[in-house]
Amino acid sequence: MNDTIALLHRHRSVRHYTDAPVLPEHIEAAVLAGQAASTSSAVQAYSVLQVNDPAVREAIVPLTGGQTKVANSGAFFIICGDVRRHRLACEMANKAYEARLEAFLIAATDASFFAQNMVVAFESLGYGICYIGGLRNQLREVDKLLNLPEGTYPLYGLCVGVPAEAPIARPRLPIASVLFQDSFPDDDTLKKQMSAYNEDYAKYMVARGAPARGWTDAIVKGASAPRRAYLADYYATKGADLS
Repeated sequence: MNDTIALLHRHRSVRHYTDAPVLPEHIEAAVLAGQAASTSSAVQAYSVLQVNDPAVREAIVPLTGGQTKVANSGAFFIICGDVRRHRLACEMANKAYEARLEAFLIAATDASFFAQNMVVAFESLGYGICYIGGLRNQLREVDKLLNLPEGTYPLYGLCVGVPAEAPIARPRLPIASVLFQDSFPDDDTLKKQMSAYNEDYAKYMVARGAPARGWTDAIVKGASAPRRAYLADYYATKGADLS
């Protein structure tokens, strides 16, 4: 265990923040750290939009399912896969932009590498963070609010601020459920591991004041019916070809 690994293990999703701002020099340092992340063939298919206008941040709250921390955190960002520069490069070369699903996947992964480096940098400076997947609840409305250009794919939000809480750690799957040697285990083995993990997860839920619930209960709830089924159509309106 070194300092870097210890920092990573201290990660918690922070949902309550003080009124302290996130310093501009810290934002710049975090973004530069994000840019230091791996990127496929240097395409750098990402961008980050900081939303500063209090009225706009308030307007985003209901679009994320009522997550008030979007308005109340020290800073709020939208992480985007971004191929706009690639489209413009083709335009400058008098070539058609014909990239398809692979380009969208690269943009999504590049943006996530970038965002996670940003997060680690912010946490090293004493801030807390919370990713906001609820940004995808009503992306068309978010798009209209922010006037997002073609080639820009909003993926999720990111709240950053000085923590006003100290959340307990959410238990993760045991390493035997995610690290395999040479071949994958059979389904029965995974089911046994998942059942054991359910017990730890239920204890965690009770400790945070929620009803006892196993991890698989949450997974089944989210995976047994389509969610945000409009997303492919929305991203297509931003220029993504998912074929």
